[in-house]
Amino acid sequence: MPMMSAVQQPLSLSYLDALNPAQREAVETTDGPVLVLAGAGTGKTKVLTTRLGHLLQTRRAFPSQILAVTFTNKAAMEMKRRVSDMLGGAPVEGWWLGTFHSLAARMLRRHAELVGLKSNFTILDDDDQIRLLKQLLEAENIDAKKWPPRLLMSFIQRWKDRAQGPSAVPAGEAQEIANGILPRLYAAYQERLKILNACDFGDLLLHMITIFKSAHPDVLLEYQNRFKYILVDEYQDTNVAQYQWLRLLAQKSRNICCVGDDDQSIYGWRGAEIGNILKFEQDFPGAKIVRLEQNYRSTQHILSAANGVIAHNKGRLGKNLWSADLEGEKVTLRGVWDGPQEAQMIAEQIESLQRKQVPLGEVAVLVRASWQTREFEERFIKESIPYKVIGGLRFYERQEIRDAIAYLRVIVQPDDDLAFERIINVPKRGIGDATLQIIHKLARAKHLPLYAALRELLETAEFKPKVRDTLRNLMRDFDRWRGQLRDLSHVELAQTVMEESGYTDMWKADKSPEAPGRLENLKEFVSALAEFETIDNFLEHVSLVMENQGKESGDMVSVMTLHSAKGLEFEAVFLPGWEEGVFPNQRTMDESGVTGLEEERRLAYVGLTRAKKQAFVYFAANRQIYGNWQASLPSRFIDELPKDHVDVLTETGIYQPKQQQSYSGGTYGGPSGYRPPRRPELVDNAIERVSPHLESMGGFAPGDRVFHQKFGYGIVITTDRDKLDINFEQAGRKKVMDSFVAKADEV
Repeated sequence: MPMMSAVQQPLSLSYLDALNPAQREAVETTDGPVLVLAGAGTGKTKVLTTRLGHLLQTRRAFPSQILAVTFTNKAAMEMKRRVSDMLGGAPVEGWWLGTFHSLAARMLRRHAELVGLKSNFTILDDDDQIRLLKQLLEAENIDAKKWPPRLLMSFIQRWKDRAQGPSAVPAGEAQEIANGILPRLYAAYQERLKILNACDFGDLLLHMITIFKSAHPDVLLEYQNRFKYILVDEYQDTNVAQYQWLRLLAQKSRNICCVGDDDQSIYGWRGAEIGNILKFEQDFPGAKIVRLEQNYRSTQHILSAANGVIAHNKGRLGKNLWSADLEGEKVTLRGVWDGPQEAQMIAEQIESLQRKQVPLGEVAVLVRASWQTREFEERFIKESIPYKVIGGLRFYERQEIRDAIAYLRVIVQPDDDLAFERIINVPKRGIGDATLQIIHKLARAKHLPLYAALRELLETAEFKPKVRDTLRNLMRDFDRWRGQLRDLSHVELAQTVMEESGYTDMWKADKSPEAPGRLENLKEFVSALAEFETIDNFLEHVSLVMENQGKESGDMVSVMTLHSAKGLEFEAVFLPGWEEGVFPNQRTMDESGVTGLEEERRLAYVGLTRAKKQAFVYFAANRQIYGNWQASLPSRFIDELPKDHVDVLTETGIYQPKQQQSYSGGTYGGPSGYRPPRRPELVDNAIERVSPHLESMGGFAPGDRVFHQKFGYGIVITTDRDKLDINFEQAGRKKVMDSFVAKADEV
């Protein structure tokens, strides 16, 4: 008897039994446009892979007739593995499964000649792109210092993310940037790429959209006929070019299924357009919306808290997460006096969780900005709590912090060759390898440190006049800074060095997405200095911290930003720094207004929904920014937490919910920046709570009126041995040594 053909064999759809009703609806609605709103922890990957396997198992399409798009290669491989397992481990050939860029590259290799390329074109990386743009700037006699190539390239890539070629750049933008020269440079850059038979990542989609939309509609029709079904993951993170590419491909069959969560769209700064998911029904009339709301990760109290916060966003399609599990513990809200106490209490709570057998690997501290990690790193090292920083370097390993430390090392120890070599051309001073070789040669010959060798060389004609003048000025700067050690506090000196060296201005001029974070880290660096009596004490501390790092392994607490936490989950999550200006981030709100605020609120939602069993929200009444203490308002997101799902474990006076609180202000941070409105009841209660536990060592006590030669009159807030926390009438809040002040009635 002949064997049954594959078509004749009975179908087994047992995999559908593992789905809840909403998941099953998302899988079985195969025809027509479908938007699956997959809330955090609701099994979106399971739905995607099951839907893909279902299309194959029910023989609605061959693998080559399905386009499945992910955002990472890792996600694509995981999806492929799961579908293969679902189909009994059989290999599936002919996949069109991958990232936007890999799939677009695959198409472009077949049609490269239609945009002036050959099929073996090269894809340039970031460094190659910058080098090519530098060459074009030189050819046009454009000052690369005035118009940094990396800045100009960021605009070009932004236009490509919007699917805008050189001729499509908006006239207004074209005139505003670099005196109107950039569109011409953009066109020259694209022409140069063709000559080199190359393209960058932005071109992969841009070229295919160009082919689809105007030049060769037959190519578009070919792919529209090929792909019977289109599946898209993380649709809320797509940019305009990705959106256009998908929409063009789906116009004929309209069998497109997009899975995403509008409440987790947190990458607007990368070009993601939340509007793509919000207007899905407009783009595809008659689309079916399936909401995945049953959460398999978190307890109900955590989900209700997250629901309560995100409900305040207007730009959303709406859904309500729920869990069939126990309600669990309420979200803990705790207000503390300042940042150091926040780090201390979180460390103590982590140790308490450890005693309850919660693995450190199941604990995470999620911060809004990378500068916030420093205080936790220091506290964890002090308390011997193993930790790792996810998605970034530890605080003292970051480039800008290493550079700042190198300046201080040269000031206190000129013979430190490693530090001197690190910053001799940072920021760029035109000191190249040839100049360094001359200095090294003399240093080796006379057994001198580089600093001393340079002093001798400056008395000779070894260097060209311009280089000699630059190096002489640098040495004068170091001599001046070294002399100021006697007159300025080490905090003031550090600020002076960062400003006079041009280092701060270098990062202000840098328009990369990382630059604002680096400036915030430098502010935190100054705050770290303020905790030590001298630069020497600080540098010794950093050496010990760096020695400690790298020795930890095994079970560790995860420390990361909220952006890095998306897609992860932990048994217990700590969310510190919920204060106005910190979170929501003031810079984001200043730059993007309501849109920025709503993205910040989505970050809060993401943070809360990372927690499986326990979520702890912290805010501080005071925060040290750039070495200056500033009073803080609790984040508006705290008032949006539903009270029935929150335990407030905070002393009276620190937390006063104000549902109608208005928020305003300029930039948060820096001695002359935005100072959050003070709340007398917050300060008074904090003094009453803290003062009995602090020892007054210099005859000063909270409430004393004092005088400082530089800052004038003020009131002592707290005392900590020989350090006083004083609210000065003119200069604001500062920490000073008691030996620098006198009681006002003694002046």
